[in-house]
Amino acid sequence: MEEKQLFTKKWWLEMLQLNLGTLLVALGVYFFKFPNHFTTGGVSGISILAANYIPTLTTATLNLILNFLLLLVGAVFLGRGFGLRTAYATVASSILTWLFERYIPMASPMTSQPVLELMFAVGLPAVGSAILFDVNASSGGTDIIAMLVKKYSHMNIGLSLALADLAVAVGSCFTFGMETGLFSLFGLFLKSIMVDTVMDNLRTYKVFQIITDHPQPICDYIMNVLHHSATVTDGQGAFSHKEHKIIMTVVSRSQAIRLQMFVRTTDPHSFITITSSSEIIGKGFRGMSE
Repeated sequence: MEEKQLFTKKWWLEMLQLNLGTLLVALGVYFFKFPNHFTTGGVSGISILAANYIPTLTTATLNLILNFLLLLVGAVFLGRGFGLRTAYATVASSILTWLFERYIPMASPMTSQPVLELMFAVGLPAVGSAILFDVNASSGGTDIIAMLVKKYSHMNIGLSLALADLAVAVGSCFTFGMETGLFSLFGLFLKSIMVDTVMDNLRTYKVFQIITDHPQPICDYIMNVLHHSATVTDGQGAFSHKEHKIIMTVVSRSQAIRLQMFVRTTDPHSFITITSSSEIIGKGFRGMSE
Protein backbone atom coordinates (compact mmCIF):
# COMPACT_ATOMS: atom_id res chain seq x y z
CA MET A 1 0.00 0.00 0.00
CA GLU A 2 1.22 3.47 -0.73
CA GLU A 3 2.47 5.50 2.20
CA LYS A 4 0.04 8.35 1.60
CA GLN A 5 -2.87 5.95 2.13
CA LEU A 6 -1.75 4.72 5.56
CA PHE A 7 -4.27 5.14 8.39
CA THR A 8 -6.92 6.74 6.18
CA LYS A 9 -10.48 5.42 6.10
CA LYS A 10 -9.71 3.66 2.82
CA TRP A 11 -6.61 2.03 4.32
CA TRP A 12 -8.54 0.69 7.33
CA LEU A 13 -11.30 -0.64 5.07
CA GLU A 14 -8.73 -2.43 2.92
CA MET A 15 -7.10 -3.94 6.00
CA LEU A 16 -10.50 -5.15 7.20
CA GLN A 17 -11.13 -6.77 3.83
CA LEU A 18 -7.66 -8.33 3.76
CA ASN A 19 -8.08 -9.88 7.18
CA LEU A 20 -11.64 -11.07 6.60
CA GLY A 21 -10.77 -12.61 3.24
CA THR A 22 -7.68 -14.27 4.66
CA LEU A 23 -9.58 -15.74 7.60
CA LEU A 24 -12.32 -17.18 5.38
CA VAL A 25 -9.76 -18.81 3.09
CA ALA A 26 -7.87 -20.36 6.00
CA LEU A 27 -11.05 -21.67 7.65
CA GLY A 28 -12.32 -23.30 4.48
CA VAL A 29 -8.97 -24.81 3.56
CA TYR A 30 -8.07 -26.34 6.91
CA PHE A 31 -11.40 -27.45 8.33
CA PHE A 32 -13.02 -28.67 5.10
CA LYS A 33 -10.52 -29.12 2.25
CA PHE A 34 -7.66 -30.81 4.08
CA PRO A 35 -9.57 -33.56 5.95
CA ASN A 36 -11.69 -34.46 2.90
CA HIS A 37 -8.81 -34.34 0.40
CA PHE A 38 -10.80 -31.94 -1.76
CA THR A 39 -8.19 -30.70 -4.22
CA THR A 40 -10.32 -27.94 -5.72
CA GLY A 41 -7.26 -26.25 -7.15
CA GLY A 42 -4.88 -23.82 -5.53
CA VAL A 43 -1.70 -24.46 -3.63
CA SER A 44 -3.78 -26.04 -0.89
CA GLY A 45 -4.85 -28.65 -3.44
CA ILE A 46 -1.27 -29.24 -4.55
CA SER A 47 -0.26 -29.55 -0.91
CA ILE A 48 -2.94 -32.17 -0.28
CA LEU A 49 -1.66 -34.21 -3.22
CA ALA A 50 2.00 -33.76 -2.32
CA ALA A 51 1.49 -34.66 1.35
CA ASN A 52 0.27 -38.05 0.24
CA TYR A 53 3.68 -38.72 -1.33
CA ILE A 54 5.90 -36.75 1.09
CA PRO A 55 4.87 -37.99 4.55
CA THR A 56 7.79 -36.17 6.20
CA LEU A 57 6.08 -32.82 5.58
CA THR A 58 2.59 -31.92 6.77
CA THR A 59 0.00 -30.48 4.43
CA ALA A 60 0.12 -27.08 6.13
CA THR A 61 3.93 -26.95 5.89
CA LEU A 62 3.85 -27.77 2.17
CA ASN A 63 1.16 -25.13 1.72
CA LEU A 64 3.39 -22.54 3.37
CA ILE A 65 6.46 -23.40 1.27
CA LEU A 66 4.66 -23.45 -2.08
CA ASN A 67 2.79 -20.23 -1.35
CA PHE A 68 6.03 -18.40 -0.67
CA LEU A 69 7.56 -19.62 -3.93
CA LEU A 70 4.61 -18.43 -6.02
CA LEU A 71 4.51 -15.22 -4.01
CA LEU A 72 7.92 -14.32 -5.42
CA VAL A 73 6.55 -14.77 -8.93
CA GLY A 74 3.61 -12.49 -8.18
CA ALA A 75 5.83 -9.81 -6.68
CA VAL A 76 8.00 -9.76 -9.82
CA PHE A 77 5.29 -9.72 -12.49
CA LEU A 78 2.30 -8.05 -10.81
CA GLY A 79 3.98 -5.08 -9.22
CA ARG A 80 4.82 -3.82 -5.75
CA GLY A 81 1.24 -2.90 -4.76
CA PHE A 82 -0.08 -6.35 -5.54
CA GLY A 83 2.95 -7.97 -3.94
CA LEU A 84 2.49 -6.24 -0.59
CA ARG A 85 -1.19 -7.06 -0.29
CA THR A 86 -0.73 -10.61 -1.49
CA ALA A 87 2.32 -11.12 0.71
CA TYR A 88 0.24 -10.14 3.73
CA ALA A 89 -2.67 -12.41 2.78
CA THR A 90 -0.39 -15.31 1.84
CA VAL A 91 1.66 -15.18 5.01
CA ALA A 92 -1.40 -14.70 7.23
CA SER A 93 -3.46 -17.50 5.65
CA SER A 94 -0.50 -19.90 5.62
CA ILE A 95 0.34 -19.19 9.26
CA LEU A 96 -3.31 -19.48 10.29
CA THR A 97 -3.56 -22.85 8.54
CA TRP A 98 -0.37 -24.03 10.22
CA LEU A 99 -1.63 -22.87 13.64
CA PHE A 100 -4.95 -24.64 13.08
CA GLU A 101 -3.06 -27.84 12.25
CA ARG A 102 -0.87 -27.49 15.32
CA TYR A 103 -3.51 -26.60 17.91
CA ILE A 104 -6.73 -28.02 16.40
CA PRO A 105 -5.60 -31.30 14.81
CA MET A 106 -8.19 -33.07 12.69
CA ALA A 107 -7.86 -36.78 12.00
CA SER A 108 -11.10 -36.96 10.00
CA PRO A 109 -13.78 -34.70 8.48
CA MET A 110 -16.08 -32.79 10.81
CA THR A 111 -19.21 -34.55 9.52
CA SER A 112 -20.17 -37.66 7.57
CA GLN A 113 -21.78 -35.56 4.81
CA PRO A 114 -19.28 -34.99 1.97
CA VAL A 115 -21.63 -32.75 -0.01
CA LEU A 116 -22.13 -30.47 2.99
CA GLU A 117 -18.38 -30.43 3.59
CA LEU A 118 -17.79 -29.57 -0.07
CA MET A 119 -20.13 -26.58 0.17
CA PHE A 120 -18.03 -25.10 2.97
CA ALA A 121 -14.75 -26.19 1.37
CA VAL A 122 -15.69 -24.25 -1.74
CA GLY A 123 -17.83 -21.45 -0.35
CA LEU A 124 -15.55 -20.06 2.36
CA PRO A 125 -12.38 -19.80 0.20
CA ALA A 126 -14.39 -18.51 -2.78
CA VAL A 127 -15.90 -15.67 -0.78
CA GLY A 128 -12.53 -14.98 0.83
CA SER A 129 -10.75 -14.93 -2.55
CA ALA A 130 -13.35 -12.56 -4.02
CA ILE A 131 -12.92 -10.18 -1.08
CA LEU A 132 -9.16 -10.24 -1.58
CA PHE A 133 -9.42 -9.73 -5.35
CA ASP A 134 -11.64 -6.72 -4.63
CA VAL A 135 -8.65 -4.95 -3.02
CA ASN A 136 -6.22 -6.13 -5.73
CA ALA A 137 -4.83 -8.92 -3.58
CA SER A 138 -4.84 -12.70 -3.48
CA SER A 139 -4.37 -15.51 -1.00
CA GLY A 140 -1.42 -16.58 -3.13
CA GLY A 141 -0.88 -19.84 -4.93
CA THR A 142 -2.57 -20.43 -8.25
CA ASP A 143 -4.63 -17.29 -7.60
CA ILE A 144 -1.45 -15.50 -8.63
CA ILE A 145 -1.38 -17.46 -11.89
CA ALA A 146 -5.00 -16.43 -12.49
CA MET A 147 -4.14 -12.78 -11.87
CA LEU A 148 -1.25 -13.04 -14.33
CA VAL A 149 -3.55 -14.54 -16.97
CA LYS A 150 -6.11 -11.81 -16.36
CA LYS A 151 -3.49 -9.08 -16.59
CA TYR A 152 -2.11 -10.25 -19.92
CA SER A 153 -5.34 -11.49 -21.54
CA HIS A 154 -9.07 -10.76 -21.66
CA MET A 155 -10.09 -13.81 -19.63
CA ASN A 156 -12.04 -13.25 -16.42
CA ILE A 157 -10.70 -14.36 -13.06
CA GLY A 158 -13.17 -17.21 -12.63
CA LEU A 159 -12.19 -18.85 -15.94
CA SER A 160 -8.50 -18.21 -15.28
CA LEU A 161 -8.74 -19.94 -11.92
CA ALA A 162 -10.55 -22.91 -13.47
CA LEU A 163 -7.83 -23.42 -16.07
CA ALA A 164 -4.98 -22.93 -13.60
CA ASP A 165 -6.47 -25.37 -11.09
CA LEU A 166 -7.88 -28.03 -13.41
CA ALA A 167 -4.77 -30.20 -13.39
CA VAL A 168 -4.73 -30.18 -9.59
CA ALA A 169 -8.33 -31.35 -9.35
CA VAL A 170 -7.78 -34.08 -11.95
CA GLY A 171 -4.77 -35.29 -9.95
CA SER A 172 -7.02 -36.18 -7.02
CA CYS A 173 -8.80 -38.77 -9.21
CA PHE A 174 -5.58 -40.76 -9.40
CA THR A 175 -4.40 -40.11 -5.85
CA PHE A 176 -7.57 -40.44 -3.76
CA GLY A 177 -9.98 -42.22 -6.09
CA MET A 178 -12.74 -41.20 -8.48
CA GLU A 179 -15.28 -40.23 -5.79
CA THR A 180 -12.98 -37.67 -4.19
CA GLY A 181 -11.76 -36.62 -7.62
CA LEU A 182 -15.26 -35.94 -8.92
CA PHE A 183 -16.10 -33.98 -5.77
CA SER A 184 -12.94 -31.94 -6.38
CA LEU A 185 -13.76 -31.28 -10.03
CA PHE A 186 -17.29 -30.21 -9.18
CA GLY A 187 -16.00 -27.99 -6.38
CA LEU A 188 -13.47 -26.39 -8.72
CA PHE A 189 -16.06 -25.22 -11.22
CA LEU A 190 -18.44 -24.19 -8.45
CA LYS A 191 -15.66 -22.07 -6.96
CA SER A 192 -15.02 -20.23 -10.24
CA ILE A 193 -18.70 -19.30 -10.50
CA MET A 194 -18.87 -18.17 -6.88
CA VAL A 195 -15.78 -15.96 -7.15
CA ASP A 196 -17.21 -14.02 -10.10
CA THR A 197 -20.66 -13.79 -8.47
CA VAL A 198 -19.33 -12.44 -5.18
CA MET A 199 -17.00 -10.00 -6.94
CA ASP A 200 -19.86 -8.63 -9.04
CA ASN A 201 -21.95 -8.14 -5.89
CA LEU A 202 -19.08 -6.37 -4.12
CA ARG A 203 -18.62 -3.98 -7.05
CA THR A 204 -22.25 -3.32 -7.91
CA TYR A 205 -23.34 0.32 -8.01
CA LYS A 206 -26.71 1.84 -8.81
CA VAL A 207 -27.03 4.18 -11.80
CA PHE A 208 -29.81 6.74 -11.42
CA GLN A 209 -31.54 8.74 -14.14
CA ILE A 210 -33.95 11.20 -12.55
CA ILE A 211 -36.34 13.31 -14.61
CA THR A 212 -37.46 16.21 -12.44
CA ASP A 213 -38.59 19.82 -12.38
CA HIS A 214 -36.64 20.48 -9.16
CA PRO A 215 -33.03 19.48 -9.84
CA GLN A 216 -31.20 21.75 -7.40
CA PRO A 217 -32.23 20.19 -4.03
CA ILE A 218 -31.61 16.72 -5.48
CA CYS A 219 -28.15 17.69 -6.72
CA ASP A 220 -27.36 19.31 -3.39
CA TYR A 221 -28.33 16.09 -1.60
CA ILE A 222 -26.18 13.98 -3.93
CA MET A 223 -23.14 16.23 -3.51
CA ASN A 224 -23.37 17.27 0.14
CA VAL A 225 -24.89 14.19 1.77
CA LEU A 226 -23.92 11.27 -0.46
CA HIS A 227 -20.65 12.90 -1.56
CA HIS A 228 -21.02 12.04 -5.23
CA SER A 229 -21.31 14.19 -8.30
CA ALA A 230 -24.03 14.26 -10.93
CA THR A 231 -24.63 15.32 -14.51
CA VAL A 232 -27.64 17.50 -15.35
CA THR A 233 -28.99 17.68 -18.91
CA ASP A 234 -32.07 19.20 -20.53
CA GLY A 235 -34.96 17.03 -21.64
CA GLN A 236 -38.36 17.43 -23.21
CA GLY A 237 -41.47 15.31 -22.77
CA ALA A 238 -42.41 13.65 -26.05
CA PHE A 239 -46.14 14.04 -25.42
CA SER A 240 -46.38 17.26 -23.41
CA HIS A 241 -43.32 18.98 -24.93
CA LYS A 242 -42.65 20.29 -21.44
CA GLU A 243 -39.04 21.04 -20.49
CA HIS A 244 -37.50 18.92 -17.72
CA LYS A 245 -34.09 18.32 -16.17
CA ILE A 246 -32.44 14.90 -16.27
CA ILE A 247 -30.00 14.06 -13.46
CA MET A 248 -27.61 11.14 -13.90
CA THR A 249 -25.55 9.89 -10.97
CA VAL A 250 -23.96 6.70 -9.62
CA VAL A 251 -24.16 5.68 -5.95
CA SER A 252 -23.63 2.60 -3.82
CA ARG A 253 -26.44 0.15 -3.10
CA SER A 254 -26.95 1.46 0.44
CA GLN A 255 -27.03 5.06 -0.80
CA ALA A 256 -29.50 4.15 -3.54
CA ILE A 257 -32.31 3.60 -1.04
CA ARG A 258 -31.64 6.93 0.62
CA LEU A 259 -31.50 8.79 -2.69
CA GLN A 260 -34.70 7.19 -3.94
CA MET A 261 -36.57 8.17 -0.77
CA PHE A 262 -35.24 11.75 -0.91
CA VAL A 263 -36.22 12.21 -4.55
CA ARG A 264 -39.73 10.85 -4.00
CA THR A 265 -40.17 13.19 -1.02
CA THR A 266 -38.71 16.24 -2.76
CA ASP A 267 -40.44 15.77 -6.09
CA PRO A 268 -43.29 13.21 -5.99
CA HIS A 269 -43.88 13.73 -9.71
CA SER A 270 -40.32 12.84 -10.70
CA PHE A 271 -39.57 9.86 -12.92
CA ILE A 272 -36.70 7.60 -11.82
CA THR A 273 -34.94 4.74 -13.58
CA ILE A 274 -32.37 2.68 -11.64
CA THR A 275 -29.97 0.17 -13.17
CA SER A 276 -27.11 -1.88 -11.72
CA SER A 277 -23.54 -1.79 -12.96
CA SER A 278 -20.35 -3.46 -11.75
CA GLU A 279 -18.08 -1.55 -14.14
CA ILE A 280 -17.87 2.12 -13.19
CA ILE A 281 -14.77 3.94 -14.45
CA GLY A 282 -14.14 7.50 -13.39
CA LYS A 283 -13.16 9.79 -10.54
CA GLY A 284 -14.25 8.36 -7.21
CA PHE A 285 -14.70 4.87 -8.65
CA ARG A 286 -12.45 2.18 -10.08
CA GLY A 287 -10.14 2.88 -12.95
CA MET A 288 -9.00 6.34 -11.83
CA SER A 289 -7.32 7.65 -8.70
CA GLU A 290 -9.54 9.67 -6.44
